[in-house]
Amino acid sequence: MTQTSPQSVVVTGGGRGIGAALARVYAAPGVTLLLIGRDAERLAGTAAECRARGAAVETAAVDVVDSEALARALLAFDALYPVDLLIANAGVSGGLQDGRRMETFESARRQIRVNLEGAVATATPLIEPMRARRRGQIVLMSSLAALQPIGDTAAYSASKAGILVWGEALAEFLARDGVGVSVVCPGFVTSDMSARYLGPKPFEMSADAAAALIRRRLARGHELIAFPWQMVAAIRVGRLLPRRLLRFILGRVPVTIAADKYG
Repeated sequence: MTQTSPQSVVVTGGGRGIGAALARVYAAPGVTLLLIGRDAERLAGTAAECRARGAAVETAAVDVVDSEALARALLAFDALYPVDLLIANAGVSGGLQDGRRMETFESARRQIRVNLEGAVATATPLIEPMRARRRGQIVLMSSLAALQPIGDTAAYSASKAGILVWGEALAEFLARDGVGVSVVCPGFVTSDMSARYLGPKPFEMSADAAAALIRRRLARGHELIAFPWQMVAAIRVGRLLPRRLLRFILGRVPVTIAADKYG
């Protein structure tokens, strides 16, 4: 097994968006996939696409906030197909209430539980098995919002920043164990979640294009995968500006987040 050809792959949030696209990009003869998500019907659709590409596919309709059920599914799969590549992708977003009132605590808590706690719950059961085998790669899905927090999506930004920091720390912990850790920080990727963002979406790319880019950079061993480069460059420049000026610039960008109908 090499980074370019994992034989056993797990993807959470595999029923839609970038998770489904990542499942498809790794699906090939000789590859066994485990797709995890809340929606069994969506998972079945992605599984059918991956089987058409020659992969063997298992699915588990599990919410990543159910850490015990998640660990059981992961460890059962790992016992049969030792995992080479784990992609903790499941995530949700939130937004302000009507009249630009602050998002509710329930919304904020849900985002932190699914995005941050869910990522930790996904990776943790397989860390020691991977260390024992001295191989494997863990991929954590963050966001450019971790590099440039967005005022209208405070909880989402915080949850994604938490993933980035946890991933960086985990990479240090596993550095001598033969286990790689990468954190992915995408910009706007076409998906159900992106469709809820009603403001401008500069340099938006398709989920399939994003998945192909992520695979290429993982194969090269990148620990931080942030894209598109134009947005990353703008964020770096923005970080050099006085906070008041940056706040003024960002405040000129209209942002509206539609209600999350996925649940």
